[in-house]
Amino acid sequence: MKQSKVAPAQGKLGILVVGCGAVSTTFMTGVLMARKGLAKPVGSMTQYDKMRVGRGADAKYLHYADIVPLAKLDDIVFGCWDVYPQNAYQAAMYAEVLKEKDINPVREELEQIVPMPAAFDKNYAKRLDGDNVKQGLTRWQMVEALRQDIRDFKAQKGCDRVVVLWAASTEIYVPINEQVHYQLTDLEAAMKADDREHIAPSMCYAYAALTEGAPFIMGAPNTTVDIPAMWQLAEQTRMPIAGKDFKTGQTLVKSGFAPIIGTRCLGLSGWFSTNILGNRDGLVLDEPANFRTKEVSKLSTLETILKPDVQPDLYGHGNDEDTQYYHKVRINYYPPRNDNKEGWDNIDIFGWMGYPMQIKINFLCRDSILAAPLCLDLCLLSDLAARAGRFGTQRFLSFFLKSPMHDYTQGEEAVNNLYQQYTMLKNAIREMGGYEPDEEID
Repeated sequence: MKQSKVAPAQGKLGILVVGCGAVSTTFMTGVLMARKGLAKPVGSMTQYDKMRVGRGADAKYLHYADIVPLAKLDDIVFGCWDVYPQNAYQAAMYAEVLKEKDINPVREELEQIVPMPAAFDKNYAKRLDGDNVKQGLTRWQMVEALRQDIRDFKAQKGCDRVVVLWAASTEIYVPINEQVHYQLTDLEAAMKADDREHIAPSMCYAYAALTEGAPFIMGAPNTTVDIPAMWQLAEQTRMPIAGKDFKTGQTLVKSGFAPIIGTRCLGLSGWFSTNILGNRDGLVLDEPANFRTKEVSKLSTLETILKPDVQPDLYGHGNDEDTQYYHKVRINYYPPRNDNKEGWDNIDIFGWMGYPMQIKINFLCRDSILAAPLCLDLCLLSDLAARAGRFGTQRFLSFFLKSPMHDYTQGEEAVNNLYQQYTMLKNAIREMGGYEPDEEID
């Protein structure tokens, strides 16, 4: 390994997950099984991907851990919050993502992971009815209670560092309000005034994590750390933040396939995406106010890859206003499928002389199986970024996220092209490893 400027990954890394549902328990079980040699962490970039460092005769293809000091799976300690009191073993069995034979070898370890009471507001997820919640707290009291939880967990488990990951349900859509969300002082005042309209519970988790020196990752499309007030807090605490919304199934396909259309200079008339899923996430998203949050996230991907203003002949027609292609996203709650999500994409393209063609994609995926490795990578790389002294929005993690954070107050546009995101990821790792970040993003 070259001499990197990153502090070594000494001691235990605590991963505190908000939510102990299908995604969280699949993530925890997989890590615990992998470190016993009983399963493979397939899908994890940090565990499998190799990338080039150096050029020409000096070029080498190395695993990430051979370039930068990543925390080892053996050093991870899990904790969580959830509205339901079941331990991680019970929750994993209930989720029915993994077979019992793939859970039982780590049953004892999972049973030790008992959710702390959640900071919860039923108005933000009306379909959830758990009673393992912090009762009667204002938003500011929620922050203080969560900070204490983080301190207690760190002390009890002997952790040197902690990362906080949101893997809980999608909250109702919170529009960004300049009077509350633009300045840290205004955000804090709203929390202290118990402003429940503008301060989502997820914001309390993020505020608590950052002030306790823990990077925060938003794995849902919630309005949380993608506001200027939180950017100020991340700078003040010198902590990394990342979000939002794990890029698992349909959006992964979209961010990888849309560049094919764009690179080949084919036209797009419309892209219709629909999904069926039956897990707790599907139940929550069956509520229109919660679906709105997800819809905004999923719609944003395509428009930054295939741009009508750049190529009006190719992408400037198809909807009622005839200003760009028609883009629609739907999610339908369908209990029989549980965690086995199915995504259909109907893509209407056109080619030479305007002649129409169609592409159909049917992705029968397993939502939590795709999300678990993203959780691992986001946690390990956020911890790495913190030890490298990187703080604020970690754009290099956009590879893992549906709706990457960006500074919209300065007109910045998110990078959603999967291949550009991969270049950003590799360049950041090269730089932290003491190598030249030598790939261009065109």
